[in-house]
Amino acid sequence: MDLLRFATAGSVDDGKSTLIGRLLYDSKQVFDDVMEGLKRSTIGTNFDDDVNLALLTDGLRAEREQGITIDVAYRYFATPKRKFIIADSPGHVQYTRNMITGASTADLTLILVDARNGVVEQTRRHAAIAALLNIRHVVLCVNKMDLVDFDQSRFDQIVREFEFVQETVGLEQVTSIPISALTGDNVVTQSEAMSWYTGAPLLDFLETVAVPRPAAAGPLRFPVQYVIRPQTKDLHDYRGYAGTILGGHVKPGDEVVVLPAGLRSTVEAVDFAGQPMESGELFQAATIRLKDDIDAGRGSMIADAAHPPIVTREIIADLCWMSAESALKPRQQFLLKTSTQRVKAMVTTLVDRLDIESLERVGEPDELSLNGLARVAIKTADPVAVDPYRKDRWTGSFILIDPATFATVAAGMVRSGGASEDAFAEMEAARA
Repeated sequence: MDLLRFATAGSVDDGKSTLIGRLLYDSKQVFDDVMEGLKRSTIGTNFDDDVNLALLTDGLRAEREQGITIDVAYRYFATPKRKFIIADSPGHVQYTRNMITGASTADLTLILVDARNGVVEQTRRHAAIAALLNIRHVVLCVNKMDLVDFDQSRFDQIVREFEFVQETVGLEQVTSIPISALTGDNVVTQSEAMSWYTGAPLLDFLETVAVPRPAAAGPLRFPVQYVIRPQTKDLHDYRGYAGTILGGHVKPGDEVVVLPAGLRSTVEAVDFAGQPMESGELFQAATIRLKDDIDAGRGSMIADAAHPPIVTREIIADLCWMSAESALKPRQQFLLKTSTQRVKAMVTTLVDRLDIESLERVGEPDELSLNGLARVAIKTADPVAVDPYRKDRWTGSFILIDPATFATVAAGMVRSGGASEDAFAEMEAARA
């Protein structure tokens, strides 16, 4: 059965938890004992005559109250037509960074807007992040339509406001749906109160939307995680490179290049759990054996010899700063991790910053604070093998790690190879 991954985004109290609860409840995904527990939890609240469906996702809030940090919560459900994985991220501006975690693997994003408030700063920020993450489909869910008397003119006004955001940040496809997660209007069933809306309810759209999948026919991308060298008499000559296929496929006889060294070879065999396979497919764990003895290990990448990734020490990237402890400033040093490779790196230049209020780019800012979005130039101590993020999200993404605390402080999307200035000598001197 086909799988759709989608992420939810929106400001605090825009109704994300209630919407997810409504989807689970109306699609018959909630067990009777869970519903009984929800009914007991609802007693004495404003929902006495009904069930507060937001409580279905309240575990995340309870864990925060206990001091447990959680980046994103996942919910799973299925209909006869499709399976779904929902990445549910908090709405507070402080946790905007969590949307990147949840949406980084999503095929589609739901951006919720309170019909009373319209498009706000968080709406613009989430739309910008969705565009940076190259998410092709965005659903604008104008929620709480029951609180504006299901007024079509209010819905149309919000859609026009968001069209400006869509055009400015470069979102490709946006579908707008008026809903009420509380009453269920246009969530799973068509709303009688909004007969003026002739589109499909949200669940129908999610079941039928065409989502482009990574092409298995694309170029091979195989980051090496581990080198297998069994110390047994019958396998003393065995050398296999274990990992997960992040692009294309591989079979014996394929011409490949091992990066960043640039050494060419031919695939001798593809194994899984010690048994040979005819081929290894996209997202499949495998072990590749090569005909030549090549010095490669964790951090190397086996790639299609005819269509290799970029090998560079200079990267231009879009970056989201995720640290509340400090701001990003030029010349800071980090550990850059992409695929299985980790290298020392320096952010040499803050090229520009995206102003969320105006959606304009501010040239060469002095620093980047929490949840800030910027284009940066990065220099790495060793060559890295990457693709532009718009071509391959798996080999075009990276994180920056604080070398002192080993905390992840930023998430980045590669735009191209080539930085604006040469800081490698300076970084080498600082390292010495």
